[in-house]
Amino acid sequence: MDFDTLFKGQLDDLRAEGNYRVFAEMERACGRHPHAVNRGPDGAREVTVWCSNDYLGMGQHPEVVESMVNAARSCGTGAGGTRNISGTATHHVALEAELADLHGKEAALLFTSGYVSNWAALGTLGSRIPGAVILSDALNHASMIEGIRHSRADKVIWKHNDPEDLNRKLAAIPADRPKIVAFESVYSMDGDIAPIAEILDVCEAHGAMSYIDEVHAVGMYGPRGGGVSEQLGLAHRITLIEGTLGKAFGCFGGYITGSAALCDFIRSFSSGFIFTTALPPAVAAAAQTSIRHLKTSDVERKRQREQVAKLRKRLDQLGIPHLDNPSHIIPVMIGDPVKCRMISDILMRDFGIYVQPINYPTVPKGTERLRFTPGPQHTDADIEHLCAALNSLWKQCALSRQVA
Repeated sequence: MDFDTLFKGQLDDLRAEGNYRVFAEMERACGRHPHAVNRGPDGAREVTVWCSNDYLGMGQHPEVVESMVNAARSCGTGAGGTRNISGTATHHVALEAELADLHGKEAALLFTSGYVSNWAALGTLGSRIPGAVILSDALNHASMIEGIRHSRADKVIWKHNDPEDLNRKLAAIPADRPKIVAFESVYSMDGDIAPIAEILDVCEAHGAMSYIDEVHAVGMYGPRGGGVSEQLGLAHRITLIEGTLGKAFGCFGGYITGSAALCDFIRSFSSGFIFTTALPPAVAAAAQTSIRHLKTSDVERKRQREQVAKLRKRLDQLGIPHLDNPSHIIPVMIGDPVKCRMISDILMRDFGIYVQPINYPTVPKGTERLRFTPGPQHTDADIEHLCAALNSLWKQCALSRQVA
């Protein structure tokens, strides 16, 4: 069989649908966030990045950078293998204690990414708890879906952010079966926030374990950056809080927090932990520095919220359609994959604005969008430049406006 012909055929189909992904080569300039250097066919030029998940620019914070550099000089660049084989670095132990404190839990466990922490934790819980049923929000992230699939546990899908539907689905399951309710706090594509208190009420009424993904919320919400669950004073009611070090904390890696027994259970039975090389100690050191900083500093969060509000206001004034939500994520709706790709390309080529198109399968067909994440380092001039560019393209492409 000619496998390359098969591969190319399916890639051609993807291009024809407008869903082929093109990576922009970006070189981040330390101290210049959100500006970066784009290296393309026509050479290198500076662009403004509007789609980074380094929401607060902590990946370039001087203290975080210095912490990583110092730890690398002290410990070297790699962990040397899995924690079972090469041992647990002091920086791993310190970071896990920092994360447990952040969420008010007894313990934490590090993974190599937020994807892996969801896949490993849900996969282990579903497979190791006899008779478990996992109830998953309809819009849960692919990592959660894959973890549930990997567990081979029975799965029930409940309507997105609908506690009443969750209650009905839980009531239909025998009372003596273990139940795990998996959901997110901030949903990354629509930017909506779960009704966490109501969901927890339902979980507690049915004796279900609550599992929340806070990857788009940690560092961003709560007085110490503990996420939406901290902001609402609900963290103590949640069985397992999962998060990432790769977004607002500006580093790399994922984690879970919960009781000491829960974290030890995942540590002892999860192949996604046991057989994976540990985070480099320097990464762990930088992440701990970032978390400590955001536990006491609200400057970055306040400035970020101000810039989000300014961009929303200007989009409203211009009639640029965007999803109204209470989070920091601003999805500007296009509704067509080809136009979405084209507008993204023009923004980069003509205006020096980098924002990736979000197409299927990340979002359903017909809901293609540009996803903007304003940060504290975006200036008012950056916002005005972006909005002027969007306004020009809306005229040029004859796109519909949003009536106020």
